[in-house]
Amino acid sequence: MNRAARAGEFVKIARFETMSREDCIDEWRRTMGGQSLKYVSVQFMRSALAYEAQMKTHGGPSTAVRKALKAALKADQRTSEGGGRPRPALQSTLRPGTHLVREWNGRTYQIEVLDDGFQMDGKRYRSLSAIARKITGAHWSGPRFFGLG
Repeated sequence: MNRAARAGEFVKIARFETMSREDCIDEWRRTMGGQSLKYVSVQFMRSALAYEAQMKTHGGPSTAVRKALKAALKADQRTSEGGGRPRPALQSTLRPGTHLVREWNGRTYQIEVLDDGFQMDGKRYRSLSAIARKITGAHWSGPRFFGLG
């Protein structure tokens, strides 16, 4: 691709950075088809639209990369528990029986790691993020809230 063509492609991609939400939604419908997601951020739509434009212009990942990704996914699924569903990375590094402790607003919370989730105050949760949300009332990264991420 010559310099002029690359510059033209850069301008096409850069235009997404300044699109309004309404323009992103219109472009999403033209490019992706169907409805845009109701709660998708403008920044995410801009990034996804730019990615799609690059893929249309330059093509997707090479055949070798696609094969390597598929092989890695299959290997992960074979070694994971739960009927082929990969365990979350954090869950696989924390051993069942481990206790996490976090103080928040003057109260100490103790969480026990289970084989298939977490337990706090006798109630089971699927993720640390769900527990962090329960404790704080706001969306948090669970691993970050508990000092693990």
